Amino acid sequence: MLLAGCAAAASAQQTPEPAGDAATSRTGPISGYMDFHVNDAQHADPVLDFHRFVLLFTHSFSERVRFVSELELEHAVVSPETDGELELEQAYVDFLISRPFNLRAGMVLAPVGVINERHEPPVFHGVERPFVETLIIPTTWFGAGAGVHGELRGGFRYRAYAMETLDAARFSADEGLREGRQKGAEANGRHVAGTGRVEYVGTPGLVLGASVWSGDTGFAFPRVDTGVTLAEADGRWRVGEFALRGLYAHVFLDGMEDLNRAVTRITGVSPNVAEQMRGFYLEGSYFIVPRPAPREVALFLRYENFDTQYRMPAGFAPLPAFDRDAWILGATWFPDPDVAVKVDYTVLRNRSTVIDGPNSFNVGLGWWF
Repeated sequence: MLLAGCAAAASAQQTPEPAGDAATSRTGPISGYMDFHVNDAQHADPVLDFHRFVLLFTHSFSERVRFVSELELEHAVVSPETDGELELEQAYVDFLISRPFNLRAGMVLAPVGVINERHEPPVFHGVERPFVETLIIPTTWFGAGAGVHGELRGGFRYRAYAMETLDAARFSADEGLREGRQKGAEANGRHVAGTGRVEYVGTPGLVLGASVWSGDTGFAFPRVDTGVTLAEADGRWRVGEFALRGLYAHVFLDGMEDLNRAVTRITGVSPNVAEQMRGFYLEGSYFIVPRPAPREVALFLRYENFDTQYRMPAGFAPLPAFDRDAWILGATWFPDPDVAVKVDYTVLRNRSTVIDGPNSFNVGLGWWF
C-alpha cells in the first residue's frame, strides 16, 4: 500500500519542494486533483469552467512491480457541443530494479520542462499554466513509450524514453506543436522519438533541470521529410520567503517549407509553420505567513515571452500576432499545502497593430489529494 501511494505521488510530483510549492505525498491507491476557474477576459463574457477533474489509480503487484494511471476529464462534459475531453494521460508499469536503474513502459508523460510532469494546481502560481509550457512545450504531453529512470549519486536523477512521435501535418502557426500530439490513440509508429531529462536536486530548495525531445514527424506526407528537436533548461530556487523559477525552451523544425507547401496543395491554406519557435519565462514570488491563518500566502510576478514563428522557412513571412509576451501578477493562498486558492491579472500582448492580446482577471481553486 505504501508503494502504491508513493507511485501516485511520484507520477505527478517528480520534485520534492517546500510547502506552498509542491503537494504533499499523503496519497493512497486512489488520488487526484481538480481545477476550477473563473476567467474574465476583455471584450468577452466571464467564463466559469471546471477545467480539470483528474483521478490517479495505482496498484503494487509486488515491491518491485507497480502500476500507475491517470484519467483526466476536461471542461466537465464530453459532447459535440463542448470542448470537453476524456483522456488517459498515464498508464504505465514500473519495474523497480535498483535506485539508479529502473524500467517503465506504457502511456508516459514526456519528461520535458517543469509543468508537464508536475501540473497539480498547488505546484505552480497563476490560475492558468504558463503560456510557454502550453504553446512552446505542448503540456500536457503524453504518449505511448518505454524507457529507464533512476536516481544517481551527487543529487542527480534522470528519465529517458523512446516514445511515439508528433504528427507534423497538424502543427500550426498559433499553437505550434500542440495539435500534433498523437496521445497514444492508434498513434502512427513509423517513426519513434527519443526524449530525456536530467535534474539536479542535491541542494535543499534548488532544482536544476534540462530536457530534450527529438524525432521525425513526417509520416502524414511520405515525400516530405520533417523532424522536430526541442531543447529546454529550467531552474527553481527557494530560500526562506523568496522563490525564483525560470525556463527557456527552443524548438527546431526541419522540412517546414516542404510541409507548408504540401498542406497548401491539399487544403488551399498554408499552416505557415515556423522552422524555429522559442519561449522563456521568469517568475519571482514572496511567501507571507499571515496570523492567525494556518498556511502561506504567496505574492508573485511572472514575465513570459514566446514566439511560435521565431524563424520562418524561405518564402514564408511571420505574423506579428504570434510574437507575444505576458505579465502575470497575482497571489496564491494555501489553506493547506495541498489546496490552492488563486487570483491573478494577466496582461497579454503581441506585436500586431491590428489584433490585440486581451487582458484578463482570473480566479481559481485547485487541490491535490
